[in-house]
Amino acid sequence: MIAPLLLTGFVASLSARNGITSVATSLLAFKMDDLVNYANSQWSILVENNFVGNQEYVDAAHSAVSSYAQTLVRGDSELVFALDANGKIAMTTGPLSLTDAESGELARLRKAGKAGWMTIKAGGVERVAQAAPFEPFGWYLLVTEKRDTFYRATTEIFLRTGLILSASLVLAIVLLIVFSYLMIKPLRIVVAAMREIMRTNDLSRRVEILYHDETGELGHSFNLMTGELDKAYQQMKQYALSEAIAKHKEEKTRNIFEKYVPPEVLDEVLGNPEKMLVGRSDVLAILFSDIRQFTTISEKMAPDDVVTELNRYFKVMVDIIDKHKGVVDKYIGDAIMAYFGAPKKHDDDAFQSVMAGLDMIEALDGFNAEQRRQGKPPFSIGVGIHYGVVTIGNMGTDKKMDYTVIGDTVNLASRLEGLTKKYLEPLVISESAARHRTFAGKLACRQLDTVRVKGKENRIRIYTTRRHLTDKQEQAWKVHAEALDLYYKRDFTAARQGFEQVLGLMPGDRCAAMFVHRCDENVKTPPQEGWTGAIVMEEK
Repeated sequence: MIAPLLLTGFVASLSARNGITSVATSLLAFKMDDLVNYANSQWSILVENNFVGNQEYVDAAHSAVSSYAQTLVRGDSELVFALDANGKIAMTTGPLSLTDAESGELARLRKAGKAGWMTIKAGGVERVAQAAPFEPFGWYLLVTEKRDTFYRATTEIFLRTGLILSASLVLAIVLLIVFSYLMIKPLRIVVAAMREIMRTNDLSRRVEILYHDETGELGHSFNLMTGELDKAYQQMKQYALSEAIAKHKEEKTRNIFEKYVPPEVLDEVLGNPEKMLVGRSDVLAILFSDIRQFTTISEKMAPDDVVTELNRYFKVMVDIIDKHKGVVDKYIGDAIMAYFGAPKKHDDDAFQSVMAGLDMIEALDGFNAEQRRQGKPPFSIGVGIHYGVVTIGNMGTDKKMDYTVIGDTVNLASRLEGLTKKYLEPLVISESAARHRTFAGKLACRQLDTVRVKGKENRIRIYTTRRHLTDKQEQAWKVHAEALDLYYKRDFTAARQGFEQVLGLMPGDRCAAMFVHRCDENVKTPPQEGWTGAIVMEEK
């Protein structure tokens, strides 16, 4: 009787070990299938958009696969990595350093096209792995788990089974001596039922009740226990399946919506959806940019070329806005509206908005070089920036809502962009942006004028800025500031001399020429009392 009991425990342990190993192996295989499917989707995007030869997009696809691999890792002992055609690590979700011997063995497996379940050594640690080659990237993908961690549960089963068997054997010997004639048949039935359950993992198995005594009570209790365990087991399987499906759907939904909603906004919506339904006032930097004479340009192009060139232009500009922590609010034809400071605020939002404007203007040179190479007309843009109070939040109806900003600050930023044409300056910013504390002398600023928005009494100074000035520009800007001070003090003759000097240093400067004309007019017809020198902004 002792021998069958030992055999039963050993078989049960092996069955449990095989069952757990099968489940864990299937999980690694599932993760590998999921990773390969995602990599295939990224490759399909490259192929469909003809980006296979564009290293920047290929690198972006590699990065996307690497980020997705991070989501598959559920513990410190798990590691997902890929080897390139040279046997070097192309992607990894955690620290990994391979020895020459390990690299050589993995390279051999890769060359042999070895796929599926295997045991490897990586970083000095024995690992179980699910491997698969991914030829589009030239990668050899491995989803791995530390061998000790992988077999930990089965090892514990062996130990616990050994302890249980030991205790059972001692108890069995005592009981066999005392109650062998009374209990042998019912206990065999219970043992057979346990063996069947462990072999088949069928918790619906029940014990036949032979006697209405202690052995009968034991059989009845066993049936109750297996019944409750069966219910719990079914609920756990259903919950695990539902959780996995829900998680997968959430990740897919998020990936889709991130193409239409900035990630920061999406994080805020998911983290606190009730808060997003309420508008709020905040101080933001608003940027407007517009392609000059785009209507004239587009009339000479085919519709599909117009869309292609606009999308290429938007890609360059939006990448710059993202780099400076801005959010693109909307596209208005060929114009871009963006804001800086929401939903996450930074101390230097005003400065970053101006740096984004300068980068956009400078990036246009490279864009236009490609335009000329393709025999297409170059673009010229104007950028207007204002820093002030706006209302921000979800606006619209239950059928269509938009997370956006509104207010006088937005309107003024749009007007400033229009003034770039009047002053022939690619960038016009408000005083609140130019005088923000985070500038701290980092950029040279030149006051262009003092203007008043039509319909409003408040006057604002408008500026332009440069990253670097030549010696002549630096001297001219200094003289311009002095002449402007004389102009607002009504010393038009002296001011005119200063603006003439600016034109000598920067021939053709529109702003200086405008003020020379104004000085002449004011000398002929002196302004009335209360004159401030502010010009009403008519442009929109």
